[in-house]
Amino acid sequence: MTIRLAVDGRGPLRRQILDRLVAKSGGAVEVAVHFGDRDADFHAACLSRAEVRHGKKGHLIQRHKARGAEMPLLAAPDYHLMLEQGVEQLQRYSADYRYRSHNLTHLQDYIDYYHVLADGYAQEIEETGATHALFMNIPHLGYDVILYHVAKTLGLKVLIVSQTFFADSFFSLERIEDFGHLNPDAPDGPPVAIEKGSAPDLFYMDTRWQERGPRGKLTAKAVLSLLKHVALNKPGKLFSPSYILGNLKRMRDAYGKLPEWRDPFSKFFHTNELAYFEHLAGYEDKPVDLSVPFVYVPLHNQPEMSTQSLGGVFRDQVLAVEAMASVLPEGWRIYVKENPRQGAYARGPMFLHRLSRIRGVQFVPSETSTHELSTRAKITATVAGTAGWEALRKGKPVVVFGGGWWRDFPGVFPWEPGMDLAAIAETTFPHEALEQAFGNLQARCHKGVIELLYKDRTAGIDLEANADAVAGTLLGLLTGAAPMTFKAAR
Repeated sequence: MTIRLAVDGRGPLRRQILDRLVAKSGGAVEVAVHFGDRDADFHAACLSRAEVRHGKKGHLIQRHKARGAEMPLLAAPDYHLMLEQGVEQLQRYSADYRYRSHNLTHLQDYIDYYHVLADGYAQEIEETGATHALFMNIPHLGYDVILYHVAKTLGLKVLIVSQTFFADSFFSLERIEDFGHLNPDAPDGPPVAIEKGSAPDLFYMDTRWQERGPRGKLTAKAVLSLLKHVALNKPGKLFSPSYILGNLKRMRDAYGKLPEWRDPFSKFFHTNELAYFEHLAGYEDKPVDLSVPFVYVPLHNQPEMSTQSLGGVFRDQVLAVEAMASVLPEGWRIYVKENPRQGAYARGPMFLHRLSRIRGVQFVPSETSTHELSTRAKITATVAGTAGWEALRKGKPVVVFGGGWWRDFPGVFPWEPGMDLAAIAETTFPHEALEQAFGNLQARCHKGVIELLYKDRTAGIDLEANADAVAGTLLGLLTGAAPMTFKAAR
């Protein structure tokens, strides 16, 4: 049977891989419909922004009249969870967080648009005879997660591939919820040496984020961001000196309390953003007692794949903190650290107020060293972040709420109501077992680069050879000849 793909793959690197996959298959694989850039059937990014940009087939929504093709989605037992996830991911493109935003404002707008997209996807899948869906990253951008929901409920065989950050390799899986569950049917590999206590090499992290440094100052970029916000949202206020000067003073005060590297308004300004950073600044000088027993909870940046898709219900990160508080031993604390890249998305004064109400919680200053916190903590708790991987390298136990790729490693405890944190804190595991688990994971990964960001991090990469190798792996995964990286027991 010919495999007919509904593909989500943007960018020239993924297009190159897709073309090689079709050519290499000798007719066994065809592209039924491609969601990508302007050279694809449909322009994908514009679907999240609810704007009109045509691909080769035009625009998905303009192409179809609704006829209830998404009805299987409504009949799915987890429909309401999927709807909530889709709406939440579409929100990242609202005017509260982007200058180039969609015009969805109310809950019903988001629900309506979710169904408009779902019906368009369902009709396109039916009309093109797609049998499989290929996602060249874990769906987390709004348009792609809705496509994923539709593909699953219509019974398409799904393949998701996602770049790893530790090598020129990528993961594979069939369901998002499988992420982190090592495929028991795939062969193990030799152990991989890990220097005990060492921090992982996170190229996207800045060493300044872990040290006390000079306070910030209002920048010209921040002033321009304010003026752009006012021009787009409140143009009449451009002629109100008191409004402009009042906001500039509030911005200057926030800068003066935050570390220099944060620069919260250099790229975007919104009144919600200002309120968030004003409240955040109030925690910058709070002392932190590292001598008491505590759980360390480093918050994820949002919107981000690790929370939006891999977190499940715990994409609401305060919910994870509340869960930890429900089992917190007497005398322990929970130290929560904000992500240094975080803006006002999924944040705000109410977020901080909700955290402040939780028993034992203290929000620590931005520059408190995450390395020191994970070393001194009894337990690190995270939705899916690399802070869990760092803690494991130090021999420290981790409670995980979502789908970290290290989820099946020794020392990891998936969240369970009523779990005994004191007993978990006393858990030890041989470092050799961690090295073996990492080797087993590496053996299940696939060689190659599928994310343009990692092209420049792979020395001497031959893009033609890379596309050919990745295409061969994808063909094996689609036909079942190659085992998936992650596959949970069903």
